[in-house]
Amino acid sequence: MKNIIIIPSRMASTRFKNKPMTELLGMPMIGHCYLRSKMVKNIDEVFVATCDKEIYEYIITIGGQCIMTSMSHTRASTRTAEALEKIEKRDGIKIPIVIMVQGDEPAISPDTISKIVKAFDNKEVQIVNLMSSLNTKEELRDNNNVKVVVNKDSDALYFSREPIPSLWSGDLNIPRYMQTGIIAFRRDALVKFNSIKETILEQVESIDMNRVLESGGSVRMIHTSDKTLGVDVIEDVKIAEAMLAKDSVTKRYLK
Repeated sequence: MKNIIIIPSRMASTRFKNKPMTELLGMPMIGHCYLRSKMVKNIDEVFVATCDKEIYEYIITIGGQCIMTSMSHTRASTRTAEALEKIEKRDGIKIPIVIMVQGDEPAISPDTISKIVKAFDNKEVQIVNLMSSLNTKEELRDNNNVKVVVNKDSDALYFSREPIPSLWSGDLNIPRYMQTGIIAFRRDALVKFNSIKETILEQVESIDMNRVLESGGSVRMIHTSDKTLGVDVIEDVKIAEAMLAKDSVTKRYLK
């Protein structure tokens, strides 16, 4: 039995083409994601899941493991599910916990990722997603930021690219949260997700986890105060480089 990280990645991003191989401090973005994921405690193996030969060949050159997947995937979670199926078939095992780390989170802290595993101590929890605080109206209005509202148990009520809760009252004193690209699944929850067709709200918002909510499932949200950054557009590259340059984790693998 082992827990793994899978990093779904593709070159044909609609908002930022060839994003995974964009260099940050001289290393492709996907390299930062992979090497940081390798530092996460309580994880046995890390894989990149891709449909692109360029990404596959690069990961192999840095000593990593890469799984080739179909080009037809429109969601990171379904690409992750295909990779899980191939890994389990190859190794002849069933993997209990899969952490999906999006390939556009190059400055993510290994300690931040490791926090997500503890949530599975509660046997009722099937899917866990990290979220961070939104602090400005600009962040709240940015459609690249996936917003989430939660109930009293910190389970997600809804995910949207629009400002939620609404700004109509002008009140910013209530907590507002942004989904990060770090999502963990119990094996059967990921398999079930992959068996369900895309849902309407998933398509409208272009957010995987709305499929879970529309289908009657739940997503436990875990708040992190750690600084995270999803690189969505070319303008985010300089911000990511600045974060990496002053981060002590970077110095452990980038020499």
